[in-house]
Amino acid sequence: MKTSFPNCNESVEAEEKNNRGKLTIHRREFIKTVGKAAVGVTLAPLLHLTPATEARGPNEPAEKMVKVLYDNLTPEQQSIVLLPWNDKRRLRVENNWRVVPQRIADIYSKTQQETIDAILRGVTNEVGYEKLMRAMKDDSGGLGNYSACLFHTGDKGETTPSRLAFLLTGRHQTLRVDGGTEKNAVFGGPIFYGHAVEFNERPDHPGNVWWHQARLASKVFSALDEKQRKLALVQGTSPEDSPACIRLQGENGQFSGIPISELSPDQKTLVESVMRGLLEPYRQSDVDEAFLAIKANGGLEAVHLSFYQDGDLPDENGIWDRWKIEGPTLAWYFRGSPHVHTWVNVKHKVDS
Repeated sequence: MKTSFPNCNESVEAEEKNNRGKLTIHRREFIKTVGKAAVGVTLAPLLHLTPATEARGPNEPAEKMVKVLYDNLTPEQQSIVLLPWNDKRRLRVENNWRVVPQRIADIYSKTQQETIDAILRGVTNEVGYEKLMRAMKDDSGGLGNYSACLFHTGDKGETTPSRLAFLLTGRHQTLRVDGGTEKNAVFGGPIFYGHAVEFNERPDHPGNVWWHQARLASKVFSALDEKQRKLALVQGTSPEDSPACIRLQGENGQFSGIPISELSPDQKTLVESVMRGLLEPYRQSDVDEAFLAIKANGGLEAVHLSFYQDGDLPDENGIWDRWKIEGPTLAWYFRGSPHVHTWVNVKHKVDS
């Protein structure tokens, strides 16, 4: 199935600032219930990366909890949140949308909400989970004000569907858990994350949980010489803040910015550290798969890095608000003004 790339616009839903309360499941309890979760990031060097010891699949903690949620849907819930596998919403990505109109707190029971919380714990590491929860609380009052559904194959109520995927959507979130069924897509398809402590944030973005990623990328720009900076700095308009900015170009793509192949070994190491930092919030199997996809498509040598002056907020410390890391099957666009929006698409190969 082709990824859907609809137009999307930011809309601030003030009523979603109502905090529906915190979910109570504890991380240790979650791990005890479903097995060892991927709570840390220990990556081998990119150029020597070996396949993950446990591939993304139905037996990982997050996927086990997706199946628990599926098994405990009532017939009424199934009619609302259980969608067919070929539904176009399954691979849709936007910065602010609802896969179903109903909020999690309005349609799922307290136990089911705890299961959804456990799914998010399983697909992130501990640091990533805390950042995700903080962003959702600031943006919309918490997890209960987001929307979530399941996509499946077969008839509703089937004991074990051959394919089952979970999708969370809302303001500044598109996150999926698919058990590896979307074989070509890392993260199960394109994702989005963001955060707005306030709509128009100050240049140093105090309190924004994702702003450290801009600091990471800007370290690379600071390490470039004058000639390299001219290549890296893209003149004109920055990419459109929509799913179009992460369409993959393939090996014959026309990429902007500076090719990583033109950097020195120490600069390449710095770029790799940035990639590690970007992937750090996620579970180990997704991190490993992302690096393997990059390596299979030319590695860092085939990746470009762009910085955009258009829309950049003045910062005396030289931190860039808008930048993009892009390769044949990789597109990671970070836009930090007026607050953080991040679009991500990583595949093993470009769809024909």
